[in-house]
Amino acid sequence: MSASVELQGSTALVTGATSGIGRAIARRLAGQGAQIVLHGRDRARGDAAVEEITLKGGSARFVAADLVDAEDTLRLAAEAGDVDILVNSAGLYDFAPTPQTDAASFDQHMAVNTRAPFLLVGALVPAMVARGHGTVITVGSSSARVTAPMGGAYGASKAAVELLTRYWATEFGGKGVRANAVSPGPVKTEGTAAVFGEHIAIIDQTNARGRAGDPEEVADIVAFLASPASRYINGAVIFADGGELSPLPS
Repeated sequence: MSASVELQGSTALVTGATSGIGRAIARRLAGQGAQIVLHGRDRARGDAAVEEITLKGGSARFVAADLVDAEDTLRLAAEAGDVDILVNSAGLYDFAPTPQTDAASFDQHMAVNTRAPFLLVGALVPAMVARGHGTVITVGSSSARVTAPMGGAYGASKAAVELLTRYWATEFGGKGVRANAVSPGPVKTEGTAAVFGEHIAIIDQTNARGRAGDPEEVADIVAFLASPASRYINGAVIFADGGELSPLPS
């Protein structure tokens, strides 16, 4: 890989990094030379993710935190320390219909998917601004644009963070800090397998590629957005959805 995308000497905080897309992102950025601060809730899974990276010659440490809790989210920021790359990958999703989504579930979606990135940006970006460089990358979802008969709380939380990304690009772009988002369509992970169960094959029929994405395909885009190769990209929302937002053949 060319030197223009090397992340040697940088530190990245990746939330939700113990499984799925977040874990793939952590591996990818570590492979590019970044020191990784992995976030998750489960210590055993976090230690396993750290070991996976270090066995391949990378550098990683784990910080446990519950992003539903605002104070714990800010503690995560404090323990992460100075970071050059913030990847908001942690996500909560429940595709229940609106009548079956209670206030607690709605609030949890907003806390993890929208408030936590907002708090982490507020806590970590000022140091990036002081150094004159940094980047924020948030994992959104095509559900912010593609509606369904269920999952409104999830879609709303992702639409909100997509808009926040554009605000952050305006707020910090002139101070050396870029903010972008990558919004995947359906991606095969442990989480989507748990949600879709025996119907997981359905997610292979939602886009023009005729298949769901792999976590590594999202991680590749995040690595690009984290690198100097994307230095003029700011406020973008890149859809990694295999053409889900494009009209399918009739």
